Amino acid sequence: MTPLLRTLVLLLLIAATATAQEQWYRGYGRGFNRVPPRLPTTASYDGGFSFCRGMFSQWRREASGSGWSTDYPDADVNFSIRFAELTKVWVSKQPTGDPNHLVVPLTDDFLFNCPNLHMEDVGTLRFSDQEVPRVREYLQKGGFIWVDDSWGPEAIESWEHEIARVLPADEYPILDLPLDHPVFRTMFQIRRLPQIPAISHWRRSGGGTSERDVDSEVPVMRGISDRQGNLMVLMTHNTDISDAWEREAEDPEYFYRFSPDGYAVGLNIVLYAMSH
Repeated sequence: MTPLLRTLVLLLLIAATATAQEQWYRGYGRGFNRVPPRLPTTASYDGGFSFCRGMFSQWRREASGSGWSTDYPDADVNFSIRFAELTKVWVSKQPTGDPNHLVVPLTDDFLFNCPNLHMEDVGTLRFSDQEVPRVREYLQKGGFIWVDDSWGPEAIESWEHEIARVLPADEYPILDLPLDHPVFRTMFQIRRLPQIPAISHWRRSGGGTSERDVDSEVPVMRGISDRQGNLMVLMTHNTDISDAWEREAEDPEYFYRFSPDGYAVGLNIVLYAMSH
């Protein structure tokens, strides 16, 4: 984003925070992820937007990751709040007034109630034999998956191997997305993909952003498209966009440096998924 646009996003976020303190805000952003998953029921869907997170099994571990629950639930909650404040999209709420975010197992029928699915730390994922055709069916029927927060070549190669079991690479190649792709300008004009580190790495390294040193110096956005050219799977590697949402209330310096860009990318991607 240009400096002027980034300042505008920051002002919108600050103004929205003041309103949220009286309405939605519950002090999210402390990084607590020991929270049971909010699994969907028949009463979970009311026609509004629900942030859906995909639940999966791990076969390996990555430093500072926690599998499907990485950045959960604060990223899901905070993004939903900002999505309601900064767009005209109707965001579903719980009876408490909090966002109606959901965690969806990949073989669950409720998967098809989620137009887009968010997944993190997918370098540790291994699809089961039951999940492979289910995820393929979801994507071929118009679903959209965004995977975030995987760092370094080992994590990327592991994920690409797994998604190729769902969408064979000879039919559905993974391609880098150029900066003139519509996803970079759905709502905000994004001139580069920001590298956003986990707040723990940022503090420990004295402000560093590459979590795997030279192996993750360059953040990349890649995608898999259908035969009409619409993205089905979007991947943000060597960056943790979701941590800019999760930790926004924890450290003012981290918020000012990373959250405007993180929300701009997130809003663009989700709005693209809802409109293509």
